[in-house]
Amino acid sequence: MNEHEKPQIDFMHKLARQIVERRNLVFLFVILAAIFTVFSVRWVKVETDMTTYLPKTSETRMGLDIMDEQFTTYGSADVMVANITPAEADELSDRLTELKGVQMLDYDDTTDHYNKDAVSALYSITFDHPEDDDQCLEALDRVKEYLADYDIYVSTSLGNTQQETIDAEVRVIMVYVAVIIVIVLLLTSQTYAEVPVLILTFVVGMILNMGTNFMLGTISFVSNSVTNILQLALSLDYAIIFCNHFKEEYQTMPLKEAVIESLSKSIPEISSSSLTTVGGLVAMLFMQFRIGSDMAVCLIKSILFAMLSVFVVMPGLLMLFGPYMDKTRHRNFVPEIPFVGRFAWRTRKVIPVIFLVVILIGYHFSNLCPYAYGYDVIKVPKMNESLIADQMIEENFTKSNLVALVYPKNDDYSIEKKMLEELESYDEIDSTKGLSNIEAQDGYMLEDKLTARQFSEMADLDYEAAQMIYTAYAIENEEYGQVIGNFASYKVPLVDMFLYVCDEADTGIVSLSQEDLDDLHDARDQMESALAQLQGDDYNRVLIYLSPSLEPGRTTYEFTDTIRSIARKYYPDGELYMAGDATNEYDFQKSFAVDNVVVNVVSIFIVLLVLLFTFQSVGMPILLIVVIQGAIWINFSFPYFMGTNLYFMGYLIVSSIQMGANIDYAIVIATRFNELKDKMEHKQAMIETINFAFPTILTSGTIMTVSGLLIGRMTSDACIVGIGQCLGRGTIISILLVLFVLPQILLIGTRIVDRTSFAVPKLVARSSGKGRMRVNGIVQGEIHGSVAGTMNAIVDGDVQLTVISGNVSQELDDNEKQEVQNEDQ
Repeated sequence: MNEHEKPQIDFMHKLARQIVERRNLVFLFVILAAIFTVFSVRWVKVETDMTTYLPKTSETRMGLDIMDEQFTTYGSADVMVANITPAEADELSDRLTELKGVQMLDYDDTTDHYNKDAVSALYSITFDHPEDDDQCLEALDRVKEYLADYDIYVSTSLGNTQQETIDAEVRVIMVYVAVIIVIVLLLTSQTYAEVPVLILTFVVGMILNMGTNFMLGTISFVSNSVTNILQLALSLDYAIIFCNHFKEEYQTMPLKEAVIESLSKSIPEISSSSLTTVGGLVAMLFMQFRIGSDMAVCLIKSILFAMLSVFVVMPGLLMLFGPYMDKTRHRNFVPEIPFVGRFAWRTRKVIPVIFLVVILIGYHFSNLCPYAYGYDVIKVPKMNESLIADQMIEENFTKSNLVALVYPKNDDYSIEKKMLEELESYDEIDSTKGLSNIEAQDGYMLEDKLTARQFSEMADLDYEAAQMIYTAYAIENEEYGQVIGNFASYKVPLVDMFLYVCDEADTGIVSLSQEDLDDLHDARDQMESALAQLQGDDYNRVLIYLSPSLEPGRTTYEFTDTIRSIARKYYPDGELYMAGDATNEYDFQKSFAVDNVVVNVVSIFIVLLVLLFTFQSVGMPILLIVVIQGAIWINFSFPYFMGTNLYFMGYLIVSSIQMGANIDYAIVIATRFNELKDKMEHKQAMIETINFAFPTILTSGTIMTVSGLLIGRMTSDACIVGIGQCLGRGTIISILLVLFVLPQILLIGTRIVDRTSFAVPKLVARSSGKGRMRVNGIVQGEIHGSVAGTMNAIVDGDVQLTVISGNVSQELDDNEKQEVQNEDQ
């Protein structure tokens, strides 16, 4: 048994041996996990409402929580019917109202509901049940079924249509990504047999991750959609590192020992490599907008399962496919690129200066990036059925922009009425809706207080009967003083008296015809619906419809502050809350202002900390981070120059991923150059470094780029589109900077790296040679005799030295120097 074949007894080798010898047990576990995943993926709850992840202390989140608790929001849908005459539209309106589950239908012959030019009608339908009740979907299906022969477009938030659409799109993207991965691996691998090993390792990691998502309770639709794709792209390097170690060891060792040896080397190396990626993702845990922490947890979990798959499953796969690797070897399709190293050497004093100017420009214009906080201003490359319906309705009819205002309950609705009148005096407000301005009958509002005489005239009741009803109402509510001394002026809110009459009619105390009783019940349903939507136990709610002329963005956000200040005049005591698309986006903007700084600072700090321990130098981490941060600034200056809006989540997520994952490309080059720079001339060291790193960067970078671009081109959700586009573009920029800028920075910055190193001096290399040698540093050895100490000399003769610090290199003669000068020119 030679030296390589001797079994090792350290912990890593013991662990590796246990994993390899129990590979069949691992395979059994994987099969059981795959079966379990088939069921567990159905347990995952997906949240499609972005406002759920707003900070709990934000006004919108608190307002929504109160509205969920105290008010009923009925399911609704806007249904546009195209190619229909006004007469047909009127008739259809009556028929739709009679459908089971339809509580109310708004339609008239105004331009709000009928477009003569487009020959289209718009029906605003409210259903009998709350929007989270499945019976709303059943009622909507009845509407669609009734309109099956018409050309219709339905806009609604009911159901989980958005998630179903995204899931279908992601399944298609996954097929494309899988094909791309296979092609890339075939081109960058050295044997065909390693491709199924890598792919099966990815698949197992993905299955394990999907099968455990239910343990998180509820995850966002963003995390659910892109985690699997990003897991493949982010964790690809781990399997490649292990596979490369195995192929190297398998050349001199038996199969089983090669797997054990390569695994023992790969575990610490891969664990260390993952720290920067995880570090970048950890930054998202500190975001106020909690969708960041949701996605960070999902991605970190996916990386951990990818590592687990590499450490536990891949050894068994290598034992299965290892014997076929020698038989399926093919030529290397990835060319060496020595010209990049030579270019780096020639431009080492120019490119860093140009790069500094470019990143300053990128920093400036990335700060001008036109971020969007709502979907309305973002154009997506793919339109789904829901988006098409929204677009058709928006093009042909006036789109409402609704804001709900919640204020402490006050029985004096005259105050609410005055507030709504002042709000409606603003051009920015189209209309308002509250209990104080909903007309019941004959100009009376629901909350108007009426005497018995006024009620008898309005309801066409005998005055004596009205008196009896008012007396009974007062006695039931223990308002005896009103009956005895002040009955003529005793007033009761119309809605309260109306509901009281309904109850009395149902018990037979008030006698009505069946027709009047049916009308009374219909009216009661409408009133109870209004009360459920606008009156709570502790708060009341009014609905404010902003004018369509009020463009989305800063102007709208600022006007919500105006609404808030007006409401505060009328209700100075207690808390006021607003919720709606405008306020949601306003809170997104405010949280982004904080999260933007937090994500940048935390991601840079964590990655810097990891790199400090990796390189044991202050200078190297700074140089690497400058390159990747420059790539981020350049990436997010593109939307400004392209004139396209970017959904704000794209920056928060992609900047973290780009800093955490793309910096691995820079680490590969920096680590290799550090190893070679003291063994050969810096120019040759850089040429060798780039040739070594290019296959790894090409493989990982290509898959990351393609994954991002496919996500950005093949999905219809604006948030996911932004993430995909920025990730794909950012990876391309990072690769270009790592290959064509970082080498020059390392060449001129090597002195900074060495001088800021805090590593404990160690034996750097054993060096020997013949002929003319340059010796520079602290050495120990023989030069036609023994030598120990610090030298700076050119030695002619045999050299055998141990270099403690510094370097020993071959000195060129005059002819060789002339050849190098000719190459540089």
